[in-house]
Amino acid sequence: MKYVILGTAGHIDHGKTALIKALTGVDTDRLKEEKERGITIELGFTFLNLPSGIKLGIIDVPGHEKFVKHMVAGVWGIDLVALIIAADEGIMPQTREHLEICELLKVKKGLVVLTKIDLVDQELIEIVKEEASELIKDTFLKEAPILAVSSVTGQGISELVSVLDQLSQEVMERPSEGLFRLPIDRVFVMKGFGTVITGTVVSGNLSLGESIEILPSGLEAKVRNLQVYNQPVERIVAGQRAAINLQGVEASQIERGEVIVRPGTLLPTTLMDVYLEHLSSAERPLKNRTIQRFHIGTLLANASIQLIDKEELAPGEGGFAQLRLDRPVVAMSQDRFVIRGSSHIQTIGGGVVLDPHPERHKRFSKAVIEDLTLLRDGNKEEILRHHILRSGMGGVTLEELFRRIALSPEELKLLLKEMNEKGEVLFIDSERSKAIHLSHYRQLKEMIIQQLRDFHHRFPLKSGLAREELRTKLPGEMDARLFQILLNDLLQSGEVSLEKDLLRLSTHSVSSMDERGLVKRVEEAVLKGGLQPPSPKELAEEWSEEENHLQTIFDHLVHQGRFIKIKEGIYLHQLPFHQLKEELIHYLKEHKEITTAQFKEMTKASRKYTIPIIEYFDQIKLTLRIGDKRILRTGRTD
Repeated sequence: MKYVILGTAGHIDHGKTALIKALTGVDTDRLKEEKERGITIELGFTFLNLPSGIKLGIIDVPGHEKFVKHMVAGVWGIDLVALIIAADEGIMPQTREHLEICELLKVKKGLVVLTKIDLVDQELIEIVKEEASELIKDTFLKEAPILAVSSVTGQGISELVSVLDQLSQEVMERPSEGLFRLPIDRVFVMKGFGTVITGTVVSGNLSLGESIEILPSGLEAKVRNLQVYNQPVERIVAGQRAAINLQGVEASQIERGEVIVRPGTLLPTTLMDVYLEHLSSAERPLKNRTIQRFHIGTLLANASIQLIDKEELAPGEGGFAQLRLDRPVVAMSQDRFVIRGSSHIQTIGGGVVLDPHPERHKRFSKAVIEDLTLLRDGNKEEILRHHILRSGMGGVTLEELFRRIALSPEELKLLLKEMNEKGEVLFIDSERSKAIHLSHYRQLKEMIIQQLRDFHHRFPLKSGLAREELRTKLPGEMDARLFQILLNDLLQSGEVSLEKDLLRLSTHSVSSMDERGLVKRVEEAVLKGGLQPPSPKELAEEWSEEENHLQTIFDHLVHQGRFIKIKEGIYLHQLPFHQLKEELIHYLKEHKEITTAQFKEMTKASRKYTIPIIEYFDQIKLTLRIGDKRILRTGRTD
């Protein structure tokens, strides 16, 4: 079954509610105050089964200027609009304002309905028809039918149903894929059920039993029951008017303007980039940093408007702006919004969201204006490329892209696949759920190579740089998985080598940097010293060399396995160390234990060396100290 949403628009007391009752038999004025005053104050809802089988959801909006905020909430996301004009009064202020709001929200189709024709003669009907034609000639309704009806006598109602059916068949169905969103327009408690919210499903689908999140509050709940036009269903889809019975949340915790989504799919924002259109009917220019009323979905907030490319917007002008909101809202790219004055409350403009999660911008920045122009005018691939590039060297997840781009999951994955095949983007996880632009990937590879190059220049006699130390020198947004992918790429290409957890450029070797043969001299000096070798400091003083330089050589020889670092300042060559180790093992196997004095006798070295050496054997778990004696650790025979 196809579902289409019709919204009414028009001045107060022009017969919107009466017309809906004539069409459906339902009085959408449900409040006691509405009945007493005879005017619509809140949104009303009903439906009509059209001859073709299409189910037409109908939203009745208030016509009074005080309730325009409710009207905006009602028509956001409708497919068709019926602009209602009373034949006995003609075009009135809210007739024009409601039409402007529909224009700003980019409602694509609709019709004009002249009501109360039973109160006037045919001549006046023709005059009002001409006025209506003049009103809509430069709008989206310029080719729309203009019908004359009477809700009292029923004249023209059957023709209206036929036209609504035809228009509904022309409406393109909304895709049920994509992120689920339902802006809440009503919250109430139903006896025996509990909390119920209603709204229009603007995208995606939702099934019975699923968990949902209410934004911006962040409350979570479970779907207990679903209804579409008073009928229980197991699934709701885009284009339907739906009621959701929620479990786990109180009605008092929810308010109109919040949005139902699946948990973790969308994030609230208080900053957004937009293209703003200032209505030609506005009374004065729109100046930078003015605070105006901001309507999006079913929500009303206040927005400080920072114009990006102009000092002010004259009536009829458009421009880029960054909106700073006084409360969090939920928005996606390509969402439409309306701006109304904060002091003199009337509609002054509206526009389209370009980026719901931007950074703060400098005004009149050429780069910023170019980016915003691309987001406004670019095709889907260009906009996707922009967001991947802007995400930087950390890459971007598919979830983040969903929040920024008006694409279905299928469209997004297909575009990313095509960009990957063209060599523009690289997937950086096995699930293909995170991507990085190849230009950033190449920059990161060059950064790694440059860091190693700089390290070798500063420490020519060090074997290489530790993996984790290298990672700390790279951009913080790069995660461990991407770092490993980069390293694997560089290791496979042969540009970088890995030896004992140290990374180096494959072209680097210590021997080629040791022009004076210091490495060999240091090794010979320490080997000659046996179990009482010279320290880096002692050699530096003896040879008149820089201690730091010699320390680098000692560290290199430790890494190579030729020196054993006993403690700071004491390094043994591997040959005397292993000879001593074998002698100690043999002694302990024969005598079972050894004292410090006996060990000192074995080494023929001073306490300066013997105490650190025997303690080192404890550290490597060769020996176990018991009082002043050592024994061979159980199971050690090496």
